Amino acid sequence: MIDDLGRLLVQHALLQGDFLLRSGKRSTWYLDKYRFETRPDLLRALGVRLAEAANEAEPDVVRLAGPALGAVALAASASMASELPFIIVRNETKEYGTANRIEGPFDEGDVVCLLEDVVTSGGALAESVSALRDAGLVVRNAVCVVDREEGGADALARLGVRLASLYRASDLLAGRIQA
Repeated sequence: MIDDLGRLLVQHALLQGDFLLRSGKRSTWYLDKYRFETRPDLLRALGVRLAEAANEAEPDVVRLAGPALGAVALAASASMASELPFIIVRNETKEYGTANRIEGPFDEGDVVCLLEDVVTSGGALAESVSALRDAGLVVRNAVCVVDREEGGADALARLGVRLASLYRASDLLAGRIQA
């Protein structure tokens, strides 16, 4: 059973067809993050829920982290809801300006909670975990909007990171009948 926010995700962002995922797998459904991250009503509600989930998953959190580009809007929304600062994890170190891979101020040893939109294999989050840890940050937990239940939680667990999700794909897919 999904709640009202889950039904709105299904209604506005769940697409059916033939899709190639970042993981390289093909899928008959796709949750288009830009269809929920660009709607103020959904983004605001997701920010509140992610902030609550991050605090529950990681009570020692002092900073949120969002991988670029997909989770930046979510991290900003959750930051505003929680009043915790956030940092952005770039895909790679930029070659100009400050040449940072992690954008935004932080202190070595800060406990961060990593936020993500949709997790499939966990590959993108694993890269972010590595970048954050290389910068001296502590990462033990991640929270995503949707876990596609395709191995991402297990991949993160092998890195010592627990994954919590607001929704599981199986629940949203079952909910599309009710949406």
